[in-house]
Amino acid sequence: MRLDLYHAECCRIADEQSALLQDAQQKLINKQSLSKLEQNGALHGLQILIENAIGKTKHLLKASGESVPVSAYDSFASLHAKKQITDTQLQQWNAAVGLRNRIVHEYMNVDMTVVFALIEQQDYQFIVDFLRQPISIQQSS
Repeated sequence: MRLDLYHAECCRIADEQSALLQDAQQKLINKQSLSKLEQNGALHGLQILIENAIGKTKHLLKASGESVPVSAYDSFASLHAKKQITDTQLQQWNAAVGLRNRIVHEYMNVDMTVVFALIEQQDYQFIVDFLRQPISIQQSS
């Protein structure tokens, strides 16, 4: 896959999903409740952002000649080992992957008050920023 096209698609998805989450944020800030459909849309938006970031991480590793782990956690750990993300960022990514796993696999146990707080405070913004970052390849030594 051409990385320039992949990056353009990452940016498109980041823009689209963050706009939807910003709409939800405005409703929450204005003390309006989200309908069940809007709640599901917000969860789906977060899931798509996180899954796209996982995919981008794997593309970065592959393009730099690294082995690509199956686990999302291990993919971010590999970026951390290459000093491409900090300790704090690794913790953020582990939390994001955990949220994605909960949305996908433990959907009956998602605490929407936590999700609403995350949306209201835009705690997902680091994911959007990561997706918008130009792809730079660091070859392994």
